[in-house]
Amino acid sequence: MTVNFTDPTALATASADAMWREDRASQHLGMVLEHVTPGEAKLSFTVTDVMTNGHRTCHGGYLFTLADSAFAFACNSYNQRAVARQCDITFIAPAFLGDRLTATAREISRVGRNGIYDVQVVNQKGEPVAEFRGHSRIVKGTHLPTPT
Repeated sequence: MTVNFTDPTALATASADAMWREDRASQHLGMVLEHVTPGEAKLSFTVTDVMTNGHRTCHGGYLFTLADSAFAFACNSYNQRAVARQCDITFIAPAFLGDRLTATAREISRVGRNGIYDVQVVNQKGEPVAEFRGHSRIVKGTHLPTPT
């Protein structure tokens, strides 16, 4: 695969493709990577029976995982490996069995090796379910071989 390293969108897409191939957790949960551009990503999944808790709502850990995956694809969209260094989530409303949830991550700040990303999780009606903020840290390595 030839990647145009001078095109930020092409680089973000290629980085996401490389990362997705190794992302067993997101794949296992049925997530779909819908969109990625530099500093932004959108992922979605449908709440299944095994994702519900004793209240018959989506377990908060699954909401966090969806938001965290969107955050990961957004902060890794520059062909630099980035990891979470701190995250938090605020649950706004419950999600239910069969709901289609979408997490949209957007970059707030990226300075040096540090980034801040906000992720909004909404249901199929566009109603907010959760708000997530992640702080990233760039570490050694790239997703794609860099041109020489």
